[in-house]
Amino acid sequence: MSYLTDALRAPFRTDASNNGDPNSLEAIVAANPSRRTVLKNGLFGLSILPVAAMLAGCDDDDDLVTIPPTGPTPAPTPTPTPTPDSYVINFTSVPANQDDTVTVPEGYTVDVLLKAGDAVVPGTEPYSGSFPTPEQAEGWSGGNHDGMEYFPIASAEANWHGLLAINFELPDFNILMDGEYDPATATADQKKIALSAVGIAVVEVGIGASEKWEVRPNATYNKRYTGNSEYRAGGPAAGQLASVIKGMLNNCSSGRTPWNTYLTCEETTENYLDPTQPAEHYGWVVEIDPFNELAPPTKRTALGRFNHENVAHMVSDDNRVAFYMGDDSTPGCIYKFVCDRSFNPSNRAANTDLLDYGTLYVARFNADGSGDWRALVQGENGLVVGASDPGNVSQSTTPPPPTTVDFASQADVLIRCQSAARVAGGTIMDRPEWITVAPDRSAIFVTLTNNSGRQVTDAANPRVTNLHGHIIKFREDDDSPLATGFTWEIFLLAGDPGYAAGGDNLVGNINGDTFSSPDGIRIDPQGRLWVETDHSIPGSSGAPGITIEDVVGHNAMFYIDQETKESKRFLVGPTGCEITGIAYTPDLKTFFVNIQHPTGNWPIEGEEPRSSTVVIRREDEQPVGA
Repeated sequence: MSYLTDALRAPFRTDASNNGDPNSLEAIVAANPSRRTVLKNGLFGLSILPVAAMLAGCDDDDDLVTIPPTGPTPAPTPTPTPTPDSYVINFTSVPANQDDTVTVPEGYTVDVLLKAGDAVVPGTEPYSGSFPTPEQAEGWSGGNHDGMEYFPIASAEANWHGLLAINFELPDFNILMDGEYDPATATADQKKIALSAVGIAVVEVGIGASEKWEVRPNATYNKRYTGNSEYRAGGPAAGQLASVIKGMLNNCSSGRTPWNTYLTCEETTENYLDPTQPAEHYGWVVEIDPFNELAPPTKRTALGRFNHENVAHMVSDDNRVAFYMGDDSTPGCIYKFVCDRSFNPSNRAANTDLLDYGTLYVARFNADGSGDWRALVQGENGLVVGASDPGNVSQSTTPPPPTTVDFASQADVLIRCQSAARVAGGTIMDRPEWITVAPDRSAIFVTLTNNSGRQVTDAANPRVTNLHGHIIKFREDDDSPLATGFTWEIFLLAGDPGYAAGGDNLVGNINGDTFSSPDGIRIDPQGRLWVETDHSIPGSSGAPGITIEDVVGHNAMFYIDQETKESKRFLVGPTGCEITGIAYTPDLKTFFVNIQHPTGNWPIEGEEPRSSTVVIRREDEQPVGA
């Protein structure tokens, strides 16, 4: 969650979300308003002239001339065996810094692909220094780029040409309108403009004539789904929502299904940009087909309503699927949803309603390193009429008084999912953000970004005033997505010895390059673990007179060895930004990374700073990181 998002959402939070704790993220924001040769001519300019010339030089078959051999037939030249790509991590760590640029290892390139305000919808004029009309803004790239996924186009070379679906968490207001946005006083046009800058974009991308990745203009796939667009709801709670829902927003991270649809996550349970809309319309996972072949964009209510961060999935050998999710609340729980039936790998349309039928679970982490999944099903695990919700018990040594909640239907359970998770005994975690699943199903990692207000600890959340966060690793019983039990461990505690003056609680146990506030996390298809950070800027480290940035620099991206836990800093972002979003081509020779809310002189010197998607490649065209 961006601190900018948190500032906008703060007025709409209920007292139960922070219990008035002065160390909560909301209170900190309120008290600190200033934190307010692949192909020579490129894929799109593919040269076919040499082949055409050869064909044009041939006459009809009747005119062929046979040239007799003049000597022994030479042996064919053996086709050389290509050297297989190496994916073994071999880059030199970049130093922590506070430079106003994107820093990557020597031998790598960084290119800006899509900036806030760039044209997405064909025929739209891009940002050029002036504030937009509502109609213009609706066709632009939104702001605060976050999660994303790359989808190869079946008819194209997958490593050079595909679709990129990108989340927009919050508007880049500096290019949209004068002053601060206040929904209470905003005009109708201002609301439309603000809502246009959230949601997602789908853009067709590929390597162009410049031999660099570019957005293909005027492509039929290029489309915006915004806070002004219309959505439908599916699943058990759909009947309690409107048949047509206006908008989605706070699109934080994301995921995908095995049938190649995009899952975008609403990290808010209220529409803080337009509070006139019903709160229960927000806080869902929204399924969108980037190829525009299947169902219209649908809020899948069976996956529960909470502050969704991302979605990761695990598939069994017989195509049963579990989807893992974190609630980025202070604090929140970890969930999984198991579909009732197997997905069909040969018929995408057969999977259209797969996310509407299944069982939602919440994770309980036991002190002995075991864990279990508690079903969030009406009538089970205390989810009945007159249930007692213990509330947020982690943020105060004095437990809040329990509240009575009526779960009369499964729709009630899903709409009040956070309360249901507490009633069922789910463990309240320190802001669970991204989740990633190992390709061989042997591990699942969850980033717990931080929780500065925690006062009561447990085995899975061992630090009070957890300023720097940690990462949990767990493994499903029998490596099965259908398991109801798991084992777990704390993979690492973030922090740095440079903060030791504030107490041992701030040091962490990172082996190698240190960081604060892990957020994005992804295991790539070769099993390599990547982590991105989202610490406060410059951030209170907990040590007197030392900011977070004084020690670990700007937010960054790291590779972490899963065996040795050695951390290597791969990328450092420009001033004021969060690093988020990880996507890549199948050969891992192109990485897409998002730079969210920069505040300096980036990406274009002399212009307004803009959130942007960048492309990372190696100059020698080998896999990234190797």
